[in-house]
Amino acid sequence: MSDFTTADWIDEQLSDHVATARALEALLPTVREVAARMIRSYEEGGILYTFGNGGSAADAQHFSGELIGHYKHDRRPLPAVTLTTDATVMTCIANDYSFDDAFSRQIQALAKPADVVVAFTTSGKSPNVVKGLAAARANGATTVLFAGGDGGPAKEHADYSLLVPSTTTPRIQELHTFMLHVISETLDEWALATEAAGSVR
Repeated sequence: MSDFTTADWIDEQLSDHVATARALEALLPTVREVAARMIRSYEEGGILYTFGNGGSAADAQHFSGELIGHYKHDRRPLPAVTLTTDATVMTCIANDYSFDDAFSRQIQALAKPADVVVAFTTSGKSPNVVKGLAAARANGATTVLFAGGDGGPAKEHADYSLLVPSTTTPRIQELHTFMLHVISETLDEWALATEAAGSVR
């Protein structure tokens, strides 16, 4: 029978998570600004576009799902599109051009000045994410980066940077979820309030 134990490791992970979450408090004003900018986008008839790779792609889809689907309230769906969900387009671009162009080609075709483009990446170094944000900027859309550490080269193309103060992938992704949830709740409450006031666009 194995004498392997995970108890110490689990305690360390929890302690690291709690410490990183506490350090995130300094970022909350920017989280509020991002939510407010997304509300303005929706008021202007904009669409939210999200993308990322691997676990970050899952976060991007999670965010869109909260907006189109049901967060806490039964309210109208909010327009949100995750670029990784169209396998045909993704593989077409990767085959005909490069995987590095997988997001930028779609953003060039779709994003408008009223839109918000949201990229998820733990390192901020993924070439396709960097190019996607650059394309969004070129189209005049507002860009939001969910990343960690210093944000890498992706930060250069972000109007708003939500950088988890960690370089550890699990901590970064855990707190990306926290931020996308609080933004989702803000948008959820706004959508409900505008419906109640009869001011739905």
